[in-house]
Amino acid sequence: MAYSLENFSQHPIAQAVVKKAKELKLKTLKVAKFKSITGFGVEGVIFGKKYYVGKLLKNEDDFLEAKKAKDQGKTVVYVYEEDKVLGAFVIADKIKNEARKLIDSLKKMGIEVYMVTGDSQKTALAVGKFLGILEKNVFGKMLPKEKEEVVKKIKEKSGRKIVAFVGDGVNDGPVLASADVGMALSTGTDVAMEVAQVTIVNKNLFTILKAINLSKKTLRTIKLNLFWAFIYNIILIPVAMAGKISPILASAAMAFSSVSVVTNSLLLRKAKI
Repeated sequence: MAYSLENFSQHPIAQAVVKKAKELKLKTLKVAKFKSITGFGVEGVIFGKKYYVGKLLKNEDDFLEAKKAKDQGKTVVYVYEEDKVLGAFVIADKIKNEARKLIDSLKKMGIEVYMVTGDSQKTALAVGKFLGILEKNVFGKMLPKEKEEVVKKIKEKSGRKIVAFVGDGVNDGPVLASADVGMALSTGTDVAMEVAQVTIVNKNLFTILKAINLSKKTLRTIKLNLFWAFIYNIILIPVAMAGKISPILASAAMAFSSVSVVTNSLLLRKAKI
């Protein structure tokens, strides 16, 4: 039942369920009235009954193993038939090997790092601690709208600083759009890539550092190009109008300014990022 429903979803957790189901060689069943409930889960009708896969909808929790898993900081996904809980999946996020090094590198660059996730606060704190993110900067159990609100508060708090958000899921769409710079991973969903300004096209997280370094060098090049363009105009045009130099020489200087700007821009191809 869960496989049949999650097969329609692009969420990373859904894909984990689908991957396991394929390993077990399960077959999908026909699903009617499929619906993705942002921030909660998915639902649909199978054999005339309504099924739901996602967050716990009731306060009571009869599954001791699931409760134990939650206490250990893992994500639990529940399967409902109508209003009855059939079972639960325990899913642990696999942290990329380079993630800790990436966080350390960002902090060395003077960048303050936050983690905003839909996972439980315990899961978020466990992962945050491993990655070296300050506890006060870890926000768990966040719905898409709440993620957006957190980013807005960070922007207000930081003043004129740029706030970038890296995400890959359906639930990250609104926050990727609201951040100053949205960076989507190509391994994520189409929605995330559609709204983000930057898409990381490989699986190497250090490409995020390269993108930041390239952006800094590009901005420096733009400023340098503007400086030289203005210098030529401010100095040579009045001098030519005063008859101090030949108009032909002034025109040649203007042409040279264009060449220098293009050449300076092309040097970005050899920039070390």
